[in-house]
Amino acid sequence: MPLYQAIILAVIQGLTEFLPISSTAHLILFPWLAHWPDPGLAFDVALHTGTLLAVVIYFLRDWIELLAAGIGFHYPRGASYEYVERQRKMFWYLVVGTVPAAIAGYYLHDVVEGPLRKPLYIAISMIVVGVLMWIGEVVGRLDRPMERVSFADSILIGIAQACALFPGVSRSGSTITAGLFLGLTREAAARFSFILSTPIIALAAAAEAPKLLKMHHAGALAIPVSTLAISVAVSAIVGIIVIAFFLRYLQVRTLKIFIYYRILLGIVILFLFLRMGSAL
Repeated sequence: MPLYQAIILAVIQGLTEFLPISSTAHLILFPWLAHWPDPGLAFDVALHTGTLLAVVIYFLRDWIELLAAGIGFHYPRGASYEYVERQRKMFWYLVVGTVPAAIAGYYLHDVVEGPLRKPLYIAISMIVVGVLMWIGEVVGRLDRPMERVSFADSILIGIAQACALFPGVSRSGSTITAGLFLGLTREAAARFSFILSTPIIALAAAAEAPKLLKMHHAGALAIPVSTLAISVAVSAIVGIIVIAFFLRYLQVRTLKIFIYYRILLGIVILFLFLRMGSAL
């Protein structure tokens, strides 16, 4: 794969991993439309490592506080007991919320990575989640801050995250939509979604890392290590910028533009499917 293709796909990953429009869908569709070859497992791991770095770096302070409180420390030292106790609960809510996606990923990996990685299924997922997101915008109270996330909320949002294994659904799209239905503000839904994504992205990267190392030792990597490193860096930098932008955006704006984009893209893919049939 030429370096310019790697950089373009890394930018796409960084943009679409945190916006509710499905990174998987775009990484499948863009090479297909551009007639580029499949970049392979190593590149996929590199891109996810990049977005993992993005979310860890952006929310590093949050995770330090959550981890410290979760294992029983009073941190920060000057924080009130109520604040630390809330962080402790939030940590375990995030652990519980990660379980559905971890289980689904373990048992459904071969299914979602095989037969369902087709433009037709991606189009359907894009449209369905876009419609659900629109309904969430309309019926959701949108008045609950992140501090009011409950144990039940974490389970339901975690189940929504598990649904994001299916290409076209979008991890941020499904979890933010679930948050809207539960009455969270748009910003709170997005923030909880991003922090919740950290463990599952890490687990996914860790699961594929042994295969990548095996390929490297066998000299079977189709992409130079330098290209992979650049892809990780580009994906991480773009991801950090997108997280910061999106959280600020949701303080004053709705998700309508992303709803329109999802539905329109889904319709375009369906149109191409009907025209090209089996070629898809």
